[in-house]
Amino acid sequence: MTDERPLIGVSTYLETGARWGVWELEAALLPAGYFRLVQRAGGLAAMLPPDAPDRAAAVVARLDGLVVAGGPDVDPARYGADRDPRTGPPAHARDAWELALIEAAVAARVPLLGVCRGMQLLNVALGGTLVQHLDGHAEVVGVFGRHPVRPVPGTRYAAIVPEETSVPTYHHQAVDRLGTGLLPSAHAADGTVEAIELPDTDAWTLGVQWHPEMGEDDRVMRALVRAAATARPSRRSEGTRP
Repeated sequence: MTDERPLIGVSTYLETGARWGVWELEAALLPAGYFRLVQRAGGLAAMLPPDAPDRAAAVVARLDGLVVAGGPDVDPARYGADRDPRTGPPAHARDAWELALIEAAVAARVPLLGVCRGMQLLNVALGGTLVQHLDGHAEVVGVFGRHPVRPVPGTRYAAIVPEETSVPTYHHQAVDRLGTGLLPSAHAADGTVEAIELPDTDAWTLGVQWHPEMGEDDRVMRALVRAAATARPSRRSEGTRP
């Protein structure tokens, strides 16, 4: 019997010095909250470690949906900026791989959710820029905070979460100039863009600045999984998935 749950790929960290048992090696890592949220939302989760960017289209062709996970700061060179002293060290391999995944997903109309760094990379992939440091944000290392996020009426995000809601967050960077075609779909009280999306397309493309995998509200992930299940038959008929 075939399992018809959508296959959702989730990008991973690539870290040195990871330890388990007696081993200390380079490893592709993913906080468990991500795959558990995909599973809870009705999808099958697949981890996507960094690979050669020219393989991204082949990987995306085998997926029903894509999640670009949170992580380190995007290299400012990717959006033509000088490095702020408060910007973290670059993750060159991960930047290249995830930008290629995003471009492949947008081109193939594969439903895409960017989480925190993933939202920022989505903006950069479409020609946008980032604020490299927000004063007063992420002051306590490794501690998630919460703040309210207000949806923009008429957007895809507002259709999923129509009310103001408190979200788990940990970031010190944010969207500055929006990438081509992107619209803001949620804001924090101080005006920071908290969600972006591509409207009026066949594809389901959304980025959120917070971390849904750290909370109990799974509506955004459930919406991605539904979109992935809906898009799969049409993509198969068009020959875009094996």
